[in-house]
Amino acid sequence: MATKATTIKEAIKRWEEKTGQQAATATEVSLIFQWPPIEKMDNSLSCLSNCEKLSLSTNMIEKVTGLNSLKKLRILSLGRNYIKSFSGMEPLGDTLEELWISYNLIEKLKGINVLRNLKVLYMSNNLVKEWSEFNKLQELPNLEDLLFVGNPLYDACELDVWRAEAARRLPQLKKLDGETVLRDDEPPLTVADMQPDGGDGVETLVSAEKND
Repeated sequence: MATKATTIKEAIKRWEEKTGQQAATATEVSLIFQWPPIEKMDNSLSCLSNCEKLSLSTNMIEKVTGLNSLKKLRILSLGRNYIKSFSGMEPLGDTLEELWISYNLIEKLKGINVLRNLKVLYMSNNLVKEWSEFNKLQELPNLEDLLFVGNPLYDACELDVWRAEAARRLPQLKKLDGETVLRDDEPPLTVADMQPDGGDGVETLVSAEKND
């Protein structure tokens, strides 16, 4: 007999009991790595009206739904699920600044343009293999930080070719795969410019998503 999936309602109740916080007033809510895993997002999320960071990583979610009431959400973590598309994120168009969605099954970027205020997109280890899909990121005017390693498109390129081509197609990008984007028209860095940035290497980014 198959184990019944954890519902969003059950996961929120567990979180409240574990943290002693009320979901309705919390600004950060973590529903990661539920057992049995969450399979469906639903309107039970509507109680998180004050939430600014929601973590649902490491579950078995296939579709993004139930976000209509999350009017303050700035960071959404959905890494390590079975998500195939960006549909369902329309309610977050005005607020979402960071989307962590690595280790999913996304091949097409249709619909990502609704996230017009997105600054950070971590989507390593998905299934994007066409530059025509990558180009849809051009519709995100504020995108500054992109993590894209582990996609077939990335794997098919030499590293220097990948970095040059990605930076050319996304001229506003400041950080790609954990490293600062250097462009031909910029002066070379001097020693004085090279201040430590907290070690935001790719591994740091990926592990941050995983453990979020």
